[in-house]
Order: sequence, then C-alpha cells, then structure tokens
Amino acid sequence: MAWVTKTSDEQYTPEPAPREYTKQEKAANWWHYNKIIVLVVIIIAAIVAWIVHDMMSHVDPDLEIGYVGAQSLPTDTVEALQDALTPYCTDRNGDGQVVVQVNQYTVSFDGDNSTTDPYNQMAGLTKLSADMAAGSEMYMYLLADPEGFQTDAQVLQYLDGTVPPEGETGDWQKMVYRWTDCPVLTGLDLGNYTLYTDMEGSSQELLGTLYLGLRGNWDEEAPQSYTDNLAIWNALTAGAQSTVAEG
Repeated sequence: MAWVTKTSDEQYTPEPAPREYTKQEKAANWWHYNKIIVLVVIIIAAIVAWIVHDMMSHVDPDLEIGYVGAQSLPTDTVEALQDALTPYCTDRNGDGQVVVQVNQYTVSFDGDNSTTDPYNQMAGLTKLSADMAAGSEMYMYLLADPEGFQTDAQVLQYLDGTVPPEGETGDWQKMVYRWTDCPVLTGLDLGNYTLYTDMEGSSQELLGTLYLGLRGNWDEEAPQSYTDNLAIWNALTAGAQSTVAEG
C-alpha cells in the first residue's frame, strides 16, 4: 500500500472572499436582465391610462350635424355654429350638459374635379357612409352640393316630411333650404373666421352658400332620435321659404 505524505513546506491559499458589488453595479445587472419586462409594463400602463382618459373625457353630443363639402369649414366657424345652436337643444342623453357637434366630411361629388385628393375622398366617403348607417343619430346636414349628395346617398326627406320611395333619388330641390332661406339661421351671431393668420371672412357669408337638409325616416315607427332632430329642424327652419328652385 502506498502512503501519501506531505511536507511542512506545502502552503495552502484560502478561497477568496466573494466580491461585494456596489449598488450601481447591482442596479445595472438587474436592468440588464429585466429591461424588456419593464418597458412592456410601461407601454401597457400608458395604453391603459390613455383608454381610461379617453373614456372619462369623452362627451356624447346631444345634436350632431354633418357638413359635407369639398373644403373643410374653418375652426372658428364650426365652434361659433356649435355654440349658437346650443340653446335650441336639450340634454337628450342626461349627462348634465348640452353639446352640439358638427362632423365634417371632406367629399366632392364632382367627378370632373381633378384637384380632389382620391385618398381624402375615399376616407370622407367611408366615414360618411359609416355615420349614416342604421342606428345613427345624425339627421341634419349642411351641404355644399345637395344634388350630388342626394344622388349618392338617397337619404333626404322632402320639406313636407314625406320621403321618396326607398332606393329612389327624388327631387332634391324640394328637400333642402338654402341657409339664406332660414331667418333663424341668418340671425345667428357667428362672427368672423381667420385662416392662415392673415385671411378673415364672415362665417355667416361662408355658411350662406350652403343648403340644409334632413335625413328621412323610412321605418314604420320613427326612432326617438329622428323625432328629436325633427323638432330642432322645425325650430331652425321656422319661417323659411325655399328659393332653391329659383336658383
């Protein structure tokens, strides 16, 4: 049997003590392995916060009016019109405030208009079609081209409240008032609008080129939203005499 011996000259080196990392090194190491998780959590939290804020700040309008034209209305004109029409509305949704909202649809019905942007045109038509779908509460329209609108949409009623047979265009001239035909509308104080900081104009004169029409009801029983809009339509067109055919 062999014996293993050791001499007194042999030296043994103890294990080195574990290194103590600084707080900065520990933080850097933690961030290296967890940064992806942290970023994902931050993004999710931001999305949730945005959704909650949008829900809390969203206001449902009591009256929606659709403007359809090749050019958008100035912001000053839209805001003045919304404010001026507020007294003619009531708090239909019971949220404690009365809100009028003008929805703009940049659409041209002139097929020969070479300046029309096809992408904006498609976007405007898509949004307009969606907002006129079944269940929509938007019945009143300000129209730059009522003939083109009715030919395309076939949704307006006659001024006497009747509607053409479903699927037929009817006579658009008997379906709309000029803005200038309506004493209530021409009497609204709408002030001036400003464009590009140096171009001003009268909002009344601008809206005076438009026509007002009401989407009809083809159902056997009229929804409450149609009845409410009809009451506002009657108030805004009180005393109106159509001059459309004369034009």
